[in-house]
Amino acid sequence: MNDLQPIVDAAHAAFALAATPADLENAKAQFLGKSGRMTELMKGMAALSVDEKKTRGAAINLAKQAIEAALNAARQALADAELAAQLQAEALDVTFPGRKHGQGSLHPVSLAQERIEAIFGSMGFDVAQGPEIEADWFNFTALNTPEDHPARSMHDTFYVEGGSATAPNLLRTHTSPMQIRYAVQHVKKYRALAAAGSTNAEQLFSGAMPEIRVIAPGRTYRVDSDATHSPMFHQVEGLWVGENISFKDLKSVYLNFITTFFETDALKLRFRPSYFPFTEPSAEIDIMFETGPLKGRWLEVSGSGQVHPQVIRNMGLDPERYIGFAFGSGIDRLAMLRYGVNDLRLFFDGDIRFLSQFGS
Repeated sequence: MNDLQPIVDAAHAAFALAATPADLENAKAQFLGKSGRMTELMKGMAALSVDEKKTRGAAINLAKQAIEAALNAARQALADAELAAQLQAEALDVTFPGRKHGQGSLHPVSLAQERIEAIFGSMGFDVAQGPEIEADWFNFTALNTPEDHPARSMHDTFYVEGGSATAPNLLRTHTSPMQIRYAVQHVKKYRALAAAGSTNAEQLFSGAMPEIRVIAPGRTYRVDSDATHSPMFHQVEGLWVGENISFKDLKSVYLNFITTFFETDALKLRFRPSYFPFTEPSAEIDIMFETGPLKGRWLEVSGSGQVHPQVIRNMGLDPERYIGFAFGSGIDRLAMLRYGVNDLRLFFDGDIRFLSQFGS
């Protein structure tokens, strides 16, 4: 094997110079590949005699085994070096403080909604929840919305599968359908009690049905999107129906709500004449802060009005006897004013840097 030792030494040197597994495989091909030096030696044995083949073959095999052993050693060395580098890069410093899990908090819109529910609850209002996929009857028709009203068009309302051409289903455009749903159930409940001769019902009625006093907060949907509008937003509908409920009660209730919500008496309330198909007369409600960054600006916060007689009828009540008011306020809008947010889209971007500011 003396004449083969230089080849073995050359293989050792080539393997030692390999810095990566790819380099090592290239070096291997020079000695053990199809055109490698050891392969060429094996091919040269064809011209030898039988005895010479035995001797030469044994020597070549010993040299080949030595080269393969050097190759495996080089592979292991590269693997050990790679592992050492990885361990160094991923070294764990046990003296570092542990990573803490962030503490979650309610979304600012949820905080605003909870505050609204608490304020109206203190004034004797129930809180009602209803379906977000609504029937056309409850969303439009029962609220005295004409067939040709722009709100029914596809560019304002998201219609969904189900229903029929004359009675389609849609994503509710406001929480006002709960006016009808809640009132109808309220009327049915107490009329059933009265018909059954319930003593409690007689006491509750005292000659008249108990007042309907409810708010309906929740998600609503319209085809709209910009800095102050979103295709999905939140609204709170308010309703108070009885035998003698007037605009005076509306002003008193809303003023109490808005001053409590913003925790200040330094604001003014203004009713601006407007039009809504489900109220008559109707008004937009504006507020003006007397202090702070919004001082002196009138800001629209709600639509309102006396409930339209036809809507009273659709509740199953006599409009000659029962009257009331309704309002609809944007919860997102109120949250923007309370927290000083100037872009509605921040509420829905899911940016933890923004949302974390509202944690307790």
